[in-house]
Amino acid sequence: MTSTSSSSTAAAADISNSSSNSNSRTQSEARAAVFASLQSAGSAYDTRFQQKATDLHTNALAIAAQENEVKTHSAALAKESVKWEKEVEKATKGLREFGDVQNWAEVIEREFLVLEETLRLVEGEVVVESASGGSGWR
Repeated sequence: MTSTSSSSTAAAADISNSSSNSNSRTQSEARAAVFASLQSAGSAYDTRFQQKATDLHTNALAIAAQENEVKTHSAALAKESVKWEKEVEKATKGLREFGDVQNWAEVIEREFLVLEETLRLVEGEVVVESASGGSGWR
């Protein structure tokens, strides 16, 4: 009976090993399936995030180029502004000179009126002034 007992123990051990191998294989397959599904789900997010990162870098380069362009245009605008400022100063100076000429003309006109009145008084004439206040010179 020893041989029957040892052969049944060996058969039980084989069944146990076979069952253990089967469980181990099932667990390995399940583990591989879980990892594959996680990797698949992760790669979907990974692809999306990689695309967003690529877009961010591309946009950063485009923004840097636009920033340089804005700096260039700002410098050109500053030069143009200085040029226009000089033109405004010239125009203002011209208007002041015109105002000075106008003022000078008004002073001369008053002096002529005073001279005319003085001559009229000297000659003894009575001159009726016009409604516009113009001179009586003939």
